[in-house]
Amino acid sequence: MTAAAMQARPSTPVRPGADQVREILIVDDHPLMCDALALTLKISFGLKNVRTARSLAAAIEQIRSQGAPDAVILDLNLPDARGSEGIVALRRQLPDVPITMISADLEGAMISAAMAAGAQGYISKSLSREALVDSLRRMWDGEHVTPEGYDPEEADAEDEARAELARRFATLTPQQMRILRLICQGKANKEISYELSIAEATVKTHITAIMSKINARRRTQAVLLANSVRLFEAG
Repeated sequence: MTAAAMQARPSTPVRPGADQVREILIVDDHPLMCDALALTLKISFGLKNVRTARSLAAAIEQIRSQGAPDAVILDLNLPDARGSEGIVALRRQLPDVPITMISADLEGAMISAAMAAGAQGYISKSLSREALVDSLRRMWDGEHVTPEGYDPEEADAEDEARAELARRFATLTPQQMRILRLICQGKANKEISYELSIAEATVKTHITAIMSKINARRRTQAVLLANSVRLFEAG
């Protein structure tokens, strides 16, 4: 895939521009992919500091201890986050930092979910180095970049609803997100209590808060809402 094969939507830049990006955080649990991407970015953009994290939890901890990077490149599937959960969690930590989702999964529904959750762009892991660098530069200059074949105009109507839902999910605390993940796995309150080592009454209190925040009346509705934005599942 060439750089010309990527689509773009104009947008208000979230940062001054690609030339102002000095520090990047790559979140990917594959060491070879992570190292190759870091090397490419150092060479292509003249970066001296490319930070890496192998999980979503490690990325959040690093952001808290080392501060916000200028841009983030996030793998779709991590050991502790699948689907749009990573975007939702990082967007809460980094409201103004461009986050790029990178994946081999180019399914339209997943791309829509990631963009609605706040991604600046969604790119394929199979891009050539030239196309990758060009796509990142455009994203850091403010464009929304998506793969060839994805029609953002068709997705716009649903994206607005997904984006609002993603914002609601972003209000959940980390513990509430863990409980919601277990609910989506079909776990009962007693099982959640055991797995998280908390009282069952505490689980119930968190579930009440979750339902209120995402405007759901039943567990099944909460699961459907989470699935609609691919919160925990990539495909």
